[in-house]
Parts: sequence; structure tokens; C-alpha cells
Amino acid sequence: MARTLTQAAHDVVGEVQRNPVRALDAVFFMLGTLASAWLVFLLVHQFITDGWRQLWTFIPIWLLITYFLLPRIHKLLTRVYVPDYFIGRSRTREGLLGDPINIALHGTEDQIHQAMMNAGWQRADELNLRSGWAMVVATLLRRSYPDAPVSPLFLFRRRMAFTYQQQVRGNPKKRHHVRFWPCPPGWRLPGGREVDWLAAGTYDTAVGLNWFTLQFTHRIDAEVDVERDHILATLTHPEAGNGPITVRWLWHFSTGYHHRNGGGDRIRTDGHLPIVDLRQTPPPSRRLQERIEEEQQEAEPRAAMPLTVAFALFAMGVRVLIGAWSLVLALRAGAAEQVHCAVLAPFLPGDWSVQAVLWLVGVYLAVYLVAAVFVARRHNRARILGLTLSAASVLGWAGLWLAGAPEQALALNLLGNAVEILVLLTLSGTTARTYTLGMTRGRGEPSVN
Repeated sequence: MARTLTQAAHDVVGEVQRNPVRALDAVFFMLGTLASAWLVFLLVHQFITDGWRQLWTFIPIWLLITYFLLPRIHKLLTRVYVPDYFIGRSRTREGLLGDPINIALHGTEDQIHQAMMNAGWQRADELNLRSGWAMVVATLLRRSYPDAPVSPLFLFRRRMAFTYQQQVRGNPKKRHHVRFWPCPPGWRLPGGREVDWLAAGTYDTAVGLNWFTLQFTHRIDAEVDVERDHILATLTHPEAGNGPITVRWLWHFSTGYHHRNGGGDRIRTDGHLPIVDLRQTPPPSRRLQERIEEEQQEAEPRAAMPLTVAFALFAMGVRVLIGAWSLVLALRAGAAEQVHCAVLAPFLPGDWSVQAVLWLVGVYLAVYLVAAVFVARRHNRARILGLTLSAASVLGWAGLWLAGAPEQALALNLLGNAVEILVLLTLSGTTARTYTLGMTRGRGEPSVN
């Protein structure tokens, strides 16, 4: 029976009441997406109008489209056309179908760590500012980075719990890697079989462009079954010492298919799913147990500040510097007087002078900087305040543009508002909300806004 408009409205209100922070983030999410599209339009218009003198705009246009606008569009669209139930595929942060799930496991998390370490695998670092930069340096200089981070993928609306990898000949561009997700309590595979964990193993061959978002990423080998078999071979090899490990196969678990993953890479699989049983493996030696505990203790600090949050804080600092410099230029060039007389005066009280407006802008920048400091200290209210200030500034600048403010005044604030749009895009995402609310990544927060 179809819902009435009133019932749908009540459902929306109920959802907002249950999770007001997430609902508010959804508003900022939409505003940031629209603002980034508008900014791309302005930059393209400027390039077309001024010709090759504005060739520099190609860089911000590419960055905005590939790292912010296209992912947001994909995220919005995939909510509609990508199933939100298990179909044997992981999903990217944007909601695109990712790597196929090609291994299932019985056992505890510690038993998986023990088996993978025995088989010669390295646990990958969490992707954050430090590890991301180390990965870039290692790739450019061709240095070994055996525990390099991997991009996040999602299953059951959760980020992978951990990842293991094997670097090939010291080259960070080439590596075997496998991501692991715990299954929800009581969940069963299609067909009724219970398992404890699911995993997706693939082989990185090079660094290249993601054909769906145009971002730089690792490209994978199409023969994902070969990687699946490699993982099983390392786990069951006699020298690994994994004891009475057993592997049972679900033949034709899914139809064999040819497709593409979230990066646009081709994948081919026969659809068979191995179930690895680790429950009878012997307990680890003291040395291995100490190594497992050390890796576990290091995992949480490495995830202390995600890369997107670090970028947002950097952008907020840049915005304050740009704003301060714009104030100086506005006073020198007389742009503040022009804007006050031509645009602001009819809307402000009669006793509001140019100096009062400039003082207000100065207070805004100071509050913006304080908000950035408290976001770094994981205060969610500061994140909401930063989003609110950025949204107000972007909407105010758009109002000036629509009201026909002088070009000189608009140019002074263009770069600052572009940075604020980046703040809107990064701080309104799931990663920033999870960070400031203090949730455990991948277990306490869904993967999409």
C-alpha cells in the first residue's frame, strides 16, 4: 500500500528526531555538493571568458570534480540504483560496487591475525595523514612500504575491520592484499550457511586513474580468482604452521561474471566461494601473541585523525589566512567601501559603518579558527559550528554575486569561498562525524551519509 505524503513527512521527522546530527549533516552535504558544482561553473566560465590566461583554473576544476563533486554525485545516485543488501560485492565510499567477496571464514579475529601472520602477511596501516603521505613518497621514490595503507571498502554498511598484504619485490605499486569484515550476529550467507567473517582479496598491479571518479588509485588485476587461490595457498602451506586448517567450497556460490569494480578495473570470477575454518588452529606462540597485541594497540592511534579531517583542518587554517589577507587588500583597494555603498548599505542599520562590517568579518575569522582547534580535539559542536560558518559565508558570497557586487570585491573572496566549500564537503562526511563523535570506525557508523 502506497504511503501518503503525510506519512512520508512523519517518517522524515521521526528520522530527524532519532539522529539530528546526521540529519543536519545531510543538509550540509547537499549544500556542499551544490556549492561545488556552482564553483566549477564559475571557474569554467572564467576560463572561457579570459582564455589561456586562466589556464591555472584547470587544477582546481579537476580537484573539485574528481575528489568532491563526482564522488558526491555517485553517492547520491547509488542510494537509488545499487542494492543495499548482500550481493557478494563490497562497496566504495561513494557507494559504487567494489571488489568481489571471494573468501569466507570461521574463527575469531585473533585466529585470523595468527593465521595471516604465520602465512607471511603484513597488517596494513590505517589510511591517515601520516600513512597517506608515506605511501605517496614510497610510490614516487619506489621505496618499500610493506604495511602501506589501502583505500577503504564497505560491507554491511561498515568499513573493513583490517587488511593484510604482501608487497611484491619491494615495489609499493604491486601487492597482494585482502580486506576483512565481521558478519553481523545471526547473519547467514545466501543459501543459509553461517560464517564469522567475509574477505575480499585482490592484487594491485600499478597506480593509475579511477575511471569513474578520475582520482589516482591502485589498479587491480582482473583475475581475482587467482588472488583468492594465492591467499588460500599461503594459509594452508605446511610451513605456515596453521595446523588443522580446513577449506570447504561453495561451488557456484554466485554466477561467474565479468564486470568492473569501483575503480573501473575489469574483474573476472568463477563465482566459487571457499570457507576457511580456523577454529581448530593451535594457540599462537608467546612471540606471535605479543606481535598480535602490539598490532592491535597500534591500530587505534594510527586512526586518530583521518586524512579527510586533517585536510579539513588545513583548509580551515588556509581560509583564516586568506580572509585576513583579503581584509588588508579590501582596505587598501577600497573594495570594502564599494561593497558597503553598492550592496550592503540598504540591508544594514544606518549606524553600521564599513569599519563595523570589517570588525564583524574579523570576529568571524577568529571564531572559525577556534572552531578548527576544537574540531581537532574531537568536539562535534565545533564541527557543526564550522559547517554553519562556512555555509553562511558561501551563501553570503553567492548573494553578493547575484546582487551584482563589484568584480573587485568578488575576486577578493573567491579563493576564500572556494576553500570554505572544501570545508563543507569534508566536514559534512561520515568520516568527520565519526571522528568528532568518538565512534569506532567501521563498526559504529554506517558507510554513507
